[in-house]
Amino acid sequence: MSDIGDWFKSIPPITRTWFAASIAVPFIGKLGLVDPRNLMLWPEFFFSRFHLWRPVTATLYFPVYPNTGFLFLVNLYFLYHYSTRLETGAFDGRPADYVFMLLFNWICIVITGLLMNMQLLMIPLIMSVLYIWAQFNKDMIVSFWFGTRFKAHYLPWVILAFNFIIGGSFVNELIGNLVGHLYFFLMFKYPMDLGGRSFLSTPEFLYRLLPNRRGGVSGFGVPPSRRPAAQDQAGGGGGGGGGGGGGRHNWGQGFRLGGE
Repeated sequence: MSDIGDWFKSIPPITRTWFAASIAVPFIGKLGLVDPRNLMLWPEFFFSRFHLWRPVTATLYFPVYPNTGFLFLVNLYFLYHYSTRLETGAFDGRPADYVFMLLFNWICIVITGLLMNMQLLMIPLIMSVLYIWAQFNKDMIVSFWFGTRFKAHYLPWVILAFNFIIGGSFVNELIGNLVGHLYFFLMFKYPMDLGGRSFLSTPEFLYRLLPNRRGGVSGFGVPPSRRPAAQDQAGGGGGGGGGGGGGRHNWGQGFRLGGE
């Protein structure tokens, strides 16, 4: 048991909290301590009866039955593996930026779930994180089932096909990939590669709650370098997640983490 405890404590804090909640909430539903229907996202209950907890519990709950248990375990592994790599890699020392990324993805997924009448949101949020990790590490060669190897850039789409085979649906994975792409495009691709304005920025209150820090375990991935805009070349301020003061991080001044 001490080995399990040590392993659990070694998980970075944000991922550890998310991982533990994603085990606890399905376990509560499985034991019947709470009616699982009260854990799902039903638009009529959310809007007409103000069940405001449903977007949160629907993100953490997954019905565990003999025919869904394997899919649940696979997605728990994806959550642990890729969230850990992001939190200790591209977002290492920047918990506020990582929480903001999760919040942005979660809000987009909840809105989509309400519009599309989706009851369960666990898989889309996990896939959005996996997609962002894949974009940071798109040239890394990854291994998958049966010894297949390919660039990480293709991993979200391979997993979409894999989950379709074992689960019979790809809507959750597709929404997660699209939300992850939206975040990556608005936060990095458009302002840094295309020289556009920054539409996303971590709020200052998150920096006050979760100040930047240095040290920790290095993981995989690095944000793309920011293309200097005209005002930067003239001595102006930075954009995107950068800028001076307020605890904001200049993504373009990062360094590569990991050995890949």
